[in-house]
Amino acid sequence: MTLPNERRMAVIRTEEFLKDLMDPKKTPRVPKEIRSRAYSCLRHFPGNYHMELAAEVAPKVFGEWNAEYE
Repeated sequence: MTLPNERRMAVIRTEEFLKDLMDPKKTPRVPKEIRSRAYSCLRHFPGNYHMELAAEVAPKVFGEWNAEYE
């Protein structure tokens, strides 16, 4: 069973992973197509505002959004 804070951290880690994929210094030798796909995924990725709103609307899904995790 996934807990709300685990789900929230998965969103945070996914965003960090996609950003790392776009950075050639952090992820050398990644094909341009993969970098482009990471950018495309991040284009409409939920930011802090939307995650805070999600936590308010569905606290059982995302729990309390804490700025210390940003």
